[in-house]
Amino acid sequence: MQFDMRELPMVTRYKIINSTITPRPIAWITTLSPDGVVNAAPYSFFNAVGTEPPLVVLGLLKEPRSRTLKHTATNIIANGEFVVNLVCEADAQKMNECSVDAPVEVSEIDYAGIAATPSVVVAPPRIATSPVSFECRKVAALDIGTQQTVVIGEVLMAHIRDEFITDRERVYFDTPAMKLIGRTHGSGWYVRNSDAFQMDRPAFDPTRLASSD
Repeated sequence: MQFDMRELPMVTRYKIINSTITPRPIAWITTLSPDGVVNAAPYSFFNAVGTEPPLVVLGLLKEPRSRTLKHTATNIIANGEFVVNLVCEADAQKMNECSVDAPVEVSEIDYAGIAATPSVVVAPPRIATSPVSFECRKVAALDIGTQQTVVIGEVLMAHIRDEFITDRERVYFDTPAMKLIGRTHGSGWYVRNSDAFQMDRPAFDPTRLASSD
């Protein structure tokens, strides 16, 4: 069966791309707003695209109704820095909680109870429990179409937890032990160690922040 991507509506194109290019690693992106609020959000349109310099690419979809930038894209364009944190099994629930539609003044780090630690060369913090984190600087941000912004970032500093390094001299990593989570097919579907599971996107609960004060 053939699909003419030039003729299909966006929703159908999304389903085809999202269901066939799998699994993709999830980028749990931390950014810093101009007001100093730490934003954390998971994105499944993410991958590596180069090594000289080391580059990653993010596909950041806009708000579907207003077609305006979401918080992650706004922050990256404003200050040019972000951290890509890979997601392990133990953090699946907290990662999912960061997908809530929270107000700009609310930090998902606080909302989901995530441990953060300072980065070395960029201002946004990294997620302390992530097995791998990449401190990045924006190289380019391109609005391609009306619904998405493509961000290319240079990896300035890589953090890999010691227990996953099997040979420092040869740069060998125990990748299976990281138990990374990737997006497989459809909204809310994830894969870990070849087992698929689904987590529904939660609704924002403002009482959670009030109860934690």
